[in-house]
Amino acid sequence: MADTNTTTYGRALHPLHAILLAFPLPLFLGALLSDWAYSTSYQVQWTNFASWLIAGALLGGGLALLWALIEWVISGPARTARHAVYFLVLLVMWILGFINALVHAKDAWAAMPAGLWLSAVATVLALVASLVGYSGLRGGVK
Repeated sequence: MADTNTTTYGRALHPLHAILLAFPLPLFLGALLSDWAYSTSYQVQWTNFASWLIAGALLGGGLALLWALIEWVISGPARTARHAVYFLVLLVMWILGFINALVHAKDAWAAMPAGLWLSAVATVLALVASLVGYSGLRGGVK
């Protein structure tokens, strides 16, 4: 008897979406490392670096979030719970990143330790979003 089951693999992200998703993780990680450097050296320039890195992460993450929302809406019957998880993780990452940007807008001394913790959480959420996004949004056995 012939095996009629075929395995389908996760559909890859659109190349432009993949490029946009590539921004938040390294930029939030850079902000986390800059915050850590400030917490050990108290050189104000590290918080300035973190602020710019967070702004870049919010720009790339916001565009990836918009793309994820559009893909989630138009995917119709192919929509999975993974689409929702991906969108929600990106949304929470972006919101916490925005709060982190507001915290970094304060005086450097006042931005710590909240800025460091927010950068750490945003980095972890960016990692989770990258793992979910790059692993493919559709898959299973037909």
